[in-house]
Amino acid sequence: MHAYRTHTCGQLRASDVGSVVKLSGWVHRKRDHGGLLFVDLRDHYGLTQVVVDTDSACFPVLERLRVESVVTVTGKVVARTLDTINPNLPTGEIEIRAQEATVLSAAEELPLPVAGEQEYPEDIRLRYRFLDLRRETLHANIMTRSAVIRETRRRMEDIGFTEFSTPILTASSPEGARDFLVPSRIHPGKFFALPQAPQQYKQLLMVAGFDRYFQIAPCFRDEDPRADRLPGEFYQLDLEMSFVTQEEVWETMEPVMAGIFESFAQGRKVTPAGEFPRIPYAEAMLKYGSDKPDLRIALEISDVSDHFKGSGFGLFDKITGGGGVVRAIPAPGAGKLSRKFFDDMNEWARGEGYAGLGYINIKEGTPAGPIAKNHGEQPTAALVAALGLGPDDGVFFAAGKEADAAKLAGLARVRVAEQLDLVEKDAFRFCWIIDFPFYEWDEDEKRLDFAHNPFSMPQGGLEALQTQDPLSLKAYQYDMVCNGYELASGSIRNQHPDLMVAAFEKVGLSKADVEERFGGMYRAFQYGAPPHGGMAAGVDRMVMLLCGVQNLREITLFPMNQRAEDLLMGAPSPAAPRQLRELHVRVVEPGKPAAGQPTAKAVAPDAG
Repeated sequence: MHAYRTHTCGQLRASDVGSVVKLSGWVHRKRDHGGLLFVDLRDHYGLTQVVVDTDSACFPVLERLRVESVVTVTGKVVARTLDTINPNLPTGEIEIRAQEATVLSAAEELPLPVAGEQEYPEDIRLRYRFLDLRRETLHANIMTRSAVIRETRRRMEDIGFTEFSTPILTASSPEGARDFLVPSRIHPGKFFALPQAPQQYKQLLMVAGFDRYFQIAPCFRDEDPRADRLPGEFYQLDLEMSFVTQEEVWETMEPVMAGIFESFAQGRKVTPAGEFPRIPYAEAMLKYGSDKPDLRIALEISDVSDHFKGSGFGLFDKITGGGGVVRAIPAPGAGKLSRKFFDDMNEWARGEGYAGLGYINIKEGTPAGPIAKNHGEQPTAALVAALGLGPDDGVFFAAGKEADAAKLAGLARVRVAEQLDLVEKDAFRFCWIIDFPFYEWDEDEKRLDFAHNPFSMPQGGLEALQTQDPLSLKAYQYDMVCNGYELASGSIRNQHPDLMVAAFEKVGLSKADVEERFGGMYRAFQYGAPPHGGMAAGVDRMVMLLCGVQNLREITLFPMNQRAEDLLMGAPSPAAPRQLRELHVRVVEPGKPAAGQPTAKAVAPDAG
């Protein structure tokens, strides 16, 4: 017989009754029922109940063990009585009558429970992640993650994509976040960067003639943590195609993404391939107040600025007269609720950092509330009619500068839907957001900046770049959105060197800067570059949605905490003086001057 097991803990069935088997695993639970000791033995594959008689030689061995100890049990498979069958367990029709037991590893007292999956402080869960990962739900989530990646690879290969690995040590790139820098020992004073994305490499693969590339790519960004983006590293389905338009990218990837979600939907509805709505960015910001709209919510925002211009309604008249806007968020059926609902929404808006939300509360066809009172009976009736509100509906108003009003309206749209139970259940609703602005105005720096990927193709090409207002330019840029999350971002790329230079000149970089910072791609475009485009989809967010969790830590093996620390491995940690000398690096702590320097500004990487 095998040294440790003949079967796994999830394998035995009624057909195995009478067999003598050997199982190894962790003691999940123990229950002492007087003359019998029940032990639930668990491994990666499942759980089997072991029964130990008090007069068995196994009893003193198993009775004194703490849970999560690792043991090997040999025994006979017996059928459970009808009243003890567990229909929720694959092995629930049988149990093992223990004959021998060997302790392979005794566990100390646990810092957190494994069975039961109670809520526990995050720092303890991450410090003892190896225990946390034994918990059923988290363990299942990690297995789902692996299955999603496997299914993704299969689908990409089935439609002619080839997986290539791109470098991890590379040059700094303007992907919109801080780089993780790696000092070079061989080249003192110079640094590699961990890739924020394989953007330039995958475009170079197209120039090199590989046509269809994909990769489950690790990406590294020195960003502040948040629930839907972990600090440090994340993974994405990165892909690129040659000789394609953006429509062909969409037509190629909708079946892949819809198919992956359908494979793991477990009965939940998925937007079918070929039916992803395509929503221009400007329309999304107007109707949904976000470029990541949750289409499970049917509510749409309306611009009602014209109803208040010159109306005499002081606050809104002043806002619209000064170039601001007023956006209306419908609340179907809210008129049947008490005033508390409306007051709570107003307080919620204040908690989000806004002045508040105006509202009209329609009860049995009669508009009420502060906006109705101040706006006047006839103008309010015209407004209600224009919005198509019913006799027991409500409506909220967000007013201010366009960007601020749009953001508040978007947040309020989601809040109203959640409070009124208007979010479609058990569905994944996809869409494309298209026609993004090519540039945006950086108010802090008082200059133009790229609104999205700097390597995107501007719509209209070089002529548009030279003749149009930069802030009116649109890009062949698109995002795939699902249930309010940006799942993927992509574009048709700019493969013309003169156009590339002209685009970067608008943000203050010269031709020499472009040649220095993006020399590999700039040179490549001079030797025959095909039209190409692609996208990158966040694997972590896909799995998060499919597992129905709100935090990426619930689908990631060894995440950092909210302070970007790995509590399990103790990272980041100080480097030894010898290591720093080899790398020609000196550490300057915040607030302390470097040797020979008056301030700590020398901490900047480019300061040596």
